[in-house]
Amino acid sequence: MNSPAAPLRKSRIDANGAMLLLLVSVLLGMNQVMVKLVNAGMNPVFQAGMRSAFAILPVLGWALWQRRKLSVSDGSLLPGLFCGVVFSLEFFLLFQAIEFTTVARSSVMLYTMPVWLAAAAHFLIPGERMTRNRALGLACAISGVAVALLGNGKDARVGEFALAGDLMAIGAALCWTAIALAARITRLSKSSPEMQLLYQIVVSAPILLAVSVFYAPAFREMTPLLWGLFGFQVLGIVTFSFMLWFWILKVYPASDMASFAFLTPLFGVLFGWLILGEPLTLNIIIALIMVAAGIWLVNRRLRVLAG
Repeated sequence: MNSPAAPLRKSRIDANGAMLLLLVSVLLGMNQVMVKLVNAGMNPVFQAGMRSAFAILPVLGWALWQRRKLSVSDGSLLPGLFCGVVFSLEFFLLFQAIEFTTVARSSVMLYTMPVWLAAAAHFLIPGERMTRNRALGLACAISGVAVALLGNGKDARVGEFALAGDLMAIGAALCWTAIALAARITRLSKSSPEMQLLYQIVVSAPILLAVSVFYAPAFREMTPLLWGLFGFQVLGIVTFSFMLWFWILKVYPASDMASFAFLTPLFGVLFGWLILGEPLTLNIIIALIMVAAGIWLVNRRLRVLAG
């Protein structure tokens, strides 16, 4: 059996690439809305574990079909296990955050990840020094987060546990940052992206499912619609968007792709408003603009990390 033909490499983002990146941003922006909806029928921690468990076979099947290198004997085992544990913590925090706060707020907090990554890379990755643009982007994004946090008490509609949810979402962003760094500075960098993802979902599934026992009951009021939304998460977001992202990464320049990073929190806020009817308060709009501007500034020269 011949392996699939390699896509032709392009020197810039064209119309097709822009549309595909827009699609990925839409899917990722919709992700937290789907989680919020399914939380009504399934405990958040249990949902996170089930999502990882159900994603294993599609991702593994894709990797085998594409003949990707899948190995635990290449020095990647320990950092891979580390990333799996941190991935568990990331999604424990994120799914709980979505339970406590709005999708709009959690999106703004979670997608500050490129900003924290730029700050950490200054100390840990040679050649990734803090430039003027990055420093300005860091300050802009942190100010945006502060605006969002300070707005908690100004609108009772966000819920009494919104601050806890916001802080959990920031914690999830920091976990994501740790995974990205490990994928860059350890032997995990030699693994295929599919192998990196398999480490994360294979390790996180049993951890999250075990922890979910302490958050019983596992099921609340699941309906066929909610099962459909859960299936969409597994196949449409975790599997399809992942495969599409890495296909785009093969074809188009990573530096150009990074310019689209600010779109994901924008879509997260938009879908939270359109689908869930979440309030678009002035402070969250200002926070979104500041965080998006910070991400754009940081990503102007920040390399996209695979994995």
